[in-house]
Parts: sequence; structure tokens; C-alpha cells
Amino acid sequence: MTQSVRPRIAILGRFAENTSATRREAIVTALRLAEAVYTAGGEPMTLLPVAESNWDERLAGFQGVLLPGGGDVNPRAYGQEPTTEEIYGVDDLQDAADISLAKWAIERGVPLLSICRGTQIVNVATGGTLIQHMDEPHRHHVHDVTIESHGADLGLTQHVVESSCYHHQMLDRLGEGLEVIARSAEGTIEAVSIASKGWAFGLQWHPEDNWTTDHEQANIFKKFVSEAAKAKAI
Repeated sequence: MTQSVRPRIAILGRFAENTSATRREAIVTALRLAEAVYTAGGEPMTLLPVAESNWDERLAGFQGVLLPGGGDVNPRAYGQEPTTEEIYGVDDLQDAADISLAKWAIERGVPLLSICRGTQIVNVATGGTLIQHMDEPHRHHVHDVTIESHGADLGLTQHVVESSCYHHQMLDRLGEGLEVIARSAEGTIEAVSIASKGWAFGLQWHPEDNWTTDHEQANIFKKFVSEAAKAKAI
């Protein structure tokens, strides 16, 4: 297969009950997220979540995987029963597809960037757990995050970055191969490195929210896409 000038970045789509454009159920990718990847030099491509996907076949010709934000992970996926009515947007097919893709990308060493729910998925996929509802949820929450290590690997030039968050859950017990590399002032885990043969990092915040005005956030996408461009197409 001829390699595209732009590395193809697989973004697993999120289910939506309806949109004005589709009138009915849809699969969606946040526009700002796709724009951030494209501006960084990648070709963002939304994939349909399907049970028991053969990722080697579906991602032939791709060079990177991005696991985006979305609804909550079913607590049963990490061995717990729901303990709060705050849990929303659970879809077992979505969870299964996300977990499968996360495991595949890590095992294959495909460059991987996970964001918010995506990072929670990676944690669950590697045997970790989540706090089902934070005492002080970080919805529409902008705060400083201190980068403790691997800043250069993320393309960052500063040790403290202003980060935009929208989540009410957070990582609890870390999965195998995950290392905390950034925290908020409150102590919440904000970024992890992911043990893989390829470039692999997870963020709890949403760099797509302010990448157009914050060079540090844009640099994360540039670094991800540059690593994908260097990787051999699947």
C-alpha cells in the first residue's frame, strides 16, 4: 500500500444518539480534535466501533492511534459495580472496542495518544481502576498541571502548562506499565507514560480545547504526528 504524505491517524468514533446533520444515531469525532491532528500534519480518520475487530486488517496503512474523550467506562469493565448515579454515557460496545484498540496499539507499538476517557480506557485495558465520581469534578475546569517527567517526549517546553479539563472520573489504581508523569496542584493524575515499543502517552486533560491559542497544547499534537510519521505503516 502506498504511504500517504500525511500519516493516517485512527480516531475511534464516539456514538451519538442523534445529530442535526444525520437526524438519527451517529458516530462522531470532535471537530477541534480532528483539526488539531490535521494542522499538526496528520490525516485524522474516524473509525466505526465494531465488536471483535481485526485491527491488523482495519488499520492497514495507518501509523497512529488516538483514543479520544467520551462517556464513562462501565465499572464492570474494571471489576466493580456502579457506586454513583453520576455515571453517564455507558455503552458496552464502545468500551469493548476502545479496550481492544488500546491493547492492540500497545502490543504492536503503534504511536498512541489517549485523551481523557481514552486515558481511562488505557488504564482499564492494562488492569487499572477508576474513581467513579470525584469529590470535586473537573467539568469546565482550567488549571495548571505540573509536568514531572517526559515533557520533551510530549513536545512540551514548559514544566507547568495550563490545561482544560472536562471529567468527573479519574485514574485510581494504575494499570501495568503506566507511569505518572504529570499532576495537578490538587494531586490528580493528569498524564501518564504508557509502556510500549512505540511512542505512547495519555493525558487526562483536553489539549484540543485550546490548541489554537496555547502553543504547548499544539506541540503535543505536533509531537504525536511526527512520531507517527516516523513509524512504519501497519
